[in-house]
Amino acid sequence: MQNIRLRFAPSPTGPLHIGGVRTALYNYLLARKLNGTFILRIEDTDQNRYVPGAEDYIVEALKWCGIEPDEGPGYGGDYGPYRQSERKDLYGKYALQLVENGHAYYAFDTPEELDLRRQAEKEAGNHSFKYDSKLRMEMRNSLTLSEAETKALLESGKPYTIRLKVPSGETVTIHDEVRGEVNFQTDELDDKVILKSDGMPTYHLANIVDDHLMEISHVIRGEEWLPSTAHHVLLYRFLDWESEMPAFAHLPLILKPNGKGKLSKRDGAKLGIPVFPLSWNGENEEDSFIGFREFGFDPAAVNNFLAFLGWNPGTEQEIFSLEGLCEAFSVEQVGKSGARFDFDKARWFNEQYLQASSDEALAVVIQPLAKERGYVVSDEFMAAVCGMLKERVTFYPDILEDGYYFFEGVIEYDAKVIRKKWKPERKPQFENLQSGLKGLGDYSAEAIKSAVTGFMEENDFGFGDVLPVLRVALSGTTKGPDVFKMMELLGQEEVDERLAVAYRHFEEQQAS
Repeated sequence: MQNIRLRFAPSPTGPLHIGGVRTALYNYLLARKLNGTFILRIEDTDQNRYVPGAEDYIVEALKWCGIEPDEGPGYGGDYGPYRQSERKDLYGKYALQLVENGHAYYAFDTPEELDLRRQAEKEAGNHSFKYDSKLRMEMRNSLTLSEAETKALLESGKPYTIRLKVPSGETVTIHDEVRGEVNFQTDELDDKVILKSDGMPTYHLANIVDDHLMEISHVIRGEEWLPSTAHHVLLYRFLDWESEMPAFAHLPLILKPNGKGKLSKRDGAKLGIPVFPLSWNGENEEDSFIGFREFGFDPAAVNNFLAFLGWNPGTEQEIFSLEGLCEAFSVEQVGKSGARFDFDKARWFNEQYLQASSDEALAVVIQPLAKERGYVVSDEFMAAVCGMLKERVTFYPDILEDGYYFFEGVIEYDAKVIRKKWKPERKPQFENLQSGLKGLGDYSAEAIKSAVTGFMEENDFGFGDVLPVLRVALSGTTKGPDVFKMMELLGQEEVDERLAVAYRHFEEQQAS
């Protein structure tokens, strides 16, 4: 049986877009389902577009998502090196092999000559310049030059490229695991450069050589690579590797939230939502983005959300652990149509994961965020806060922002509630309640509730007369968790101080 080996092969040209994470996730899920190997390969052949820090970002993003590779840079493996820049010497011999077999040729056209020809084609009404089977015989290459001229140019040291010689009048057919049979007419294809003038391969050659040498069994990638697949199939054929060609699956686009057009990094900045897994600090503000992690997402919720951007299990189930996704995933259930990036759905997934988390697990995540804000509390205290708030928030930081009053005094009181609920003539009764609470020997939520209930019966007050006042006094708002549990957690002394401060503030506000 064939070894199951899948790879995620990003280019380190900037932060990894969330669409790239989805591609990595689908490769990971299928590898795990089929008991195969998941590989990270860094495709850094385009040194002009290389961005320092991008590779580290990719590795950290995969690690945060919990979809770490089995092989790759920093992970080891028997098929390395896993950076294409470190495999440079491998590609040249295959390019030369293609030339020798008549499936590729040397091209000596300079960039200036290509620009002139491109401009001439445009002026002639041909706006899609293609260096193809028709044009190649009019250009300066080893097909139009004599063997002696070609040899002299090669020995002169002048730069040249190697282009794939695409045959004319043929149909290239592939079976795509998502799209079924796809046909390409070779007359519509150009003669792709496969080896650049600096000796580095282009994506097309490096991709095929690496996939073959690394024994890749399945290639799952975005649909933007579908048009290039015809060239890749030809390369497999010309290198006599066609029988070992991997299965192809091209994923649908991730669309903008409105469903119109491909989701871009600019959409995140424009809409104030993350479209990258982690934050990225670019050289300027326009190139800096907030990530799902920093926005406050649980990585498991992000995986769950991304899995459904193009795939459906065929059931009503929506919440899947990573292990559950591995079991349920199949390429056959990936759709052809673009998947809309529904951020409200991402929020919903995160809420489900927050609510399902244990209080203690949430506290582990929140504690570092709290310390960044100067909030220093015990793990037990933080777990109790998380337990009271986790069903009321969407993101991790919300626990600290919405529940700030657990960690510091009230910043702002709800003036509308004070005007409606605070009666100056009732101040003596509320001060008696404050004294009674201060004198309780048992300060559990149950005991506090009993004391407050007794106070209401004694003064003929209803819950609406008392609880809103206590809530606003302790937290500044009527929104929040059970007031008695909140009082127990804050503690007797803190509650007493807050009630005293609040009563004074209520009086001052009523007077103004």
